[in-house]
Amino acid sequence: PCICPPETSADASNGCPEILSAYVPHRVCRGFQQRLASPALAAAAVVLLVAACGRARGEEPSPAPIEPTATPATTAAPPAAEQDPRDGVLPSLRGVVESVAPSVVAINARSVGYDFFLRPVTQRASGTGVVVRPDGYVVTNDHVVGDASSVVVTLSDGRTFDAEIAGRYAPSDIALLKIDADGLIPLPFSASGSLKVGDWVVAMGNALGLEGGPTVTIGIVSALGRTITTGGGATLADLVQTDAAINEGNSGGPLVNLDGELVGLNTTIIAQAQGIGFAVSSALVERYASDLIEFGRVARPYIGLGGETLSKSLATSLGLDVSSGIIVAVLGDGPAAEAGMEVGDVIVALDGRPVTTYPQFLSLLWGYHAGDTVDVSIVREDEEIALPIPLIQRPE
Repeated sequence: PCICPPETSADASNGCPEILSAYVPHRVCRGFQQRLASPALAAAAVVLLVAACGRARGEEPSPAPIEPTATPATTAAPPAAEQDPRDGVLPSLRGVVESVAPSVVAINARSVGYDFFLRPVTQRASGTGVVVRPDGYVVTNDHVVGDASSVVVTLSDGRTFDAEIAGRYAPSDIALLKIDADGLIPLPFSASGSLKVGDWVVAMGNALGLEGGPTVTIGIVSALGRTITTGGGATLADLVQTDAAINEGNSGGPLVNLDGELVGLNTTIIAQAQGIGFAVSSALVERYASDLIEFGRVARPYIGLGGETLSKSLATSLGLDVSSGIIVAVLGDGPAAEAGMEVGDVIVALDGRPVTTYPQFLSLLWGYHAGDTVDVSIVREDEEIALPIPLIQRPE
């Protein structure tokens, strides 16, 4: 533990820097050498020096090991829980972006408006779209194209096409475009119910109309099944909430999972919030796009009732114990009456999803097809009842 320096270096290091980095004079080392001739003294010196090094590092000398008196029983390690290999580790998103990019298009719409003096003014809007069919069908937000006089679609490979508005469904902010192109790469839809809160998602779109391809941002699913009312007064239901950055121009662009599947169509943000954006769920996008392609319109199902949003004051005046839901105000001949629904019943859920406003109820209802059966939960005289109701085609 002590390396003696040469005679000419009486103040050199003693080779034990742990002892407060101090120097041991040559004569001290020589004294140790003389005493180390005795085996007993040598052993004691080694112990003392090791202890001194330990104290210099702020450690207590280790006690002598204690031999166990009995062999402890061997305990088998619990089996490791199965984990998704991606848990805890976010992989590179390059593969996701490269697989999704060919299905993302930039949209530039032009319309004619009027200024304060009623003079015609050309207005331009930028947005994003998603290829849903290889034969030229693209879905986007209705507010991107609106009543545009011309719409130009730019593909990922730089080709541009004049687009026709093939159908619109303003209640869910969905529009369908058709371009004269074949061999496009449609984006696959995620399986219904596969998306969970906390899942990673990627937003892609023509943010701010910047050149050079789509902008990519990442976040998580913050909530599911949100319902909001837009500035234009429209009520959007079954929305995916995310903290992935969504900017002007992202509207109509895809929100995808790490498998490159569409989980939502980016639609709107709350300007005064921090990192809160909303996307129409892929289930609704797929359902409405299918109808618009096949019929040119959304074929709404019919349940045969009219209702009103139940406020707390209305519930109090009617003596109801339930404070939110849809109170049935009108009931004609149709599926609801045949299933046993009565005027005054309060609808509180549709297929297990809570409903709080009449526009939300209609938005969720219109996500079904004629022929589907929905479980409607109602409250009648303080009792909750589930009514399965088969939907029919809405009369013209």
